[in-house]
Amino acid sequence: GLNSPFMPEFDKDRNEVIQRAHDCGMEYIITVGIDVESCRHAIRLAEEFESVYAIVGIHPHNAKDIDGGTYDILRKLTQHEKVCALGEMGLDFFRNHSPRDIQLTRFREQIALAKELELPMVVHDRNAHRETLAILKEEKAFEVGGVIHCFSGDHEMASKCFDMGFYLSIPGTITFRKATSLQELVRKLPLGRILIETDAPFLAPDPFRGKRNEPSYVQYVADKIAKIKKLDFEEVTAATSRNAKTLFKIPAY
Repeated sequence: GLNSPFMPEFDKDRNEVIQRAHDCGMEYIITVGIDVESCRHAIRLAEEFESVYAIVGIHPHNAKDIDGGTYDILRKLTQHEKVCALGEMGLDFFRNHSPRDIQLTRFREQIALAKELELPMVVHDRNAHRETLAILKEEKAFEVGGVIHCFSGDHEMASKCFDMGFYLSIPGTITFRKATSLQELVRKLPLGRILIETDAPFLAPDPFRGKRNEPSYVQYVADKIAKIKKLDFEEVTAATSRNAKTLFKIPAY
């Protein structure tokens, strides 16, 4: 399961959450940082749990807080053997918790850092499709590739992302009754370019909508994709797991 930030919502039952993930067949959990503190926490979790890997980076909400020492900290954190990508970076023009000009600048800087470190990137794009595509192209993000987290673009954008070596990650919203445009898009997407995620503790799939999300619920995403594409559940889980291992260079057990 991609992008399951182990936030304070899990402090009381983290061991049980991880056990439920294993019980439903998950091999690995990837937890994603959004600021320096959460990146360090992600690495501590990866050290504590064999099946957990970490991704470190600065979310666009926190782009305004990046200072002269932030990237040196990220460079040091990425030296850990269980850090498998840089992110969550990108643009959020819906919330605008950081000024847009700062988001644009910090996104470019983090792409450059990912290329320097030769790490794939996890990209956040909300209400900023045009700008996201333009920056990925201008900054030659194809040199390392990555994944567009919680993909919400159209088929044309998907094709352009594929051309740059990116995967698209599908969250629990695919299960929502009114998510018809995303469902129709997924029907057309090649299984070999799809990842699945929870975005826990947010975006819980049906039948848990509105409640705390957790990694084991990724099975509902896989099940919905299987139904949409008229495939076996096992075929979807095997392919998306293989895609994640390939992108993040995570070894199999």
